[in-house]
Amino acid sequence: MSEQHWIDLRSDTVTQPSQAMRAAMAAADVGDDVYGDDPTVNRLQEHAAELFGYEAGMFAPSGTQTNLIALMTHCGRGDEYLVGQEAHTYKYEGGGAAVLGSIQPQPIANQADGSIALADIEAYIKPDDMHFARTRLLALENTIGGRVLSQEYIAAATTLAHVRGLATHLDGARICNAAVKQNIGLREAVLGFDTVSVCLSKGLGAPVGSVLLGPKAFIEQGKRWRKMLGGGMRQAGVIAAAALYALEHNVQRLADDHDNAAALARGLSEIEVLNVGTPQTNIFWLDVPAAACDPLRKALLEAGIRATVGPRMRIVTHLDVSAADVDRTIGAFKSFFKNWQA
Repeated sequence: MSEQHWIDLRSDTVTQPSQAMRAAMAAADVGDDVYGDDPTVNRLQEHAAELFGYEAGMFAPSGTQTNLIALMTHCGRGDEYLVGQEAHTYKYEGGGAAVLGSIQPQPIANQADGSIALADIEAYIKPDDMHFARTRLLALENTIGGRVLSQEYIAAATTLAHVRGLATHLDGARICNAAVKQNIGLREAVLGFDTVSVCLSKGLGAPVGSVLLGPKAFIEQGKRWRKMLGGGMRQAGVIAAAALYALEHNVQRLADDHDNAAALARGLSEIEVLNVGTPQTNIFWLDVPAAACDPLRKALLEAGIRATVGPRMRIVTHLDVSAADVDRTIGAFKSFFKNWQA
């Protein structure tokens, strides 16, 4: 594979910092962020808060940590948050809220579009009774599995939560993808949420980091949890510079990833034995015959393509996957299935 670069379709977390991003990192002014002295971190936090319409922001190493900090700040010991069965904060973040925060998750089935039915939200809010955990928070995710929650749904869900006395948090791991897909501003995309976690190391292309945004008093309280969880960084401006570059340069270009995902899905749908979903953003799923999975995985690797191959297969495009890479991937799939027999 010395003559061709690898195509990595496993996730948009695999992106490499561009030369311009690396230059910004190398030139970053730094200080001790635990003391609040890192000028680049401070600039990132202020810029992100302004972009999304919040009072303050806090930079942390990962979205797992910013989500956990939000849950631990919104909820006390023995409290509960409402969350979708498919949500990262419930399913894919190690049970941190329960293990480290003594917070009870109340998982609720996600609908086909990724939402949680309003009737289910209403039904799972506990009465004010000593027998029940205190329901404090509604946590949603956008996008979820590549699906975009509509603005109408978000408005209805967050209004319901607030009327019932709950706070609202958004796991915005790919919130910029959702905004670009809907052709709306970032502030509009997070309307109704008291706090939001914005991941910078997925499609936006930064190597590491997320920001938690919310009211100033909330963020100051969150900094205590960040320190306790090991997220207090020192001269973090080096990585904050990459995150700042990502927010300044890589939001609108997410549309290219969406277009590439759509083109890839169209090409793969021409293969009769595959059942290919239609992407809304940069993620889509396809069903692969079980008997084909092992040989397909091998064939893709030989073609210089990394993918998480399985009967239910997720494909993710990102800034390091070009239109030419899409064509090359379609060709590799078609070449394999032309000769494959069940």
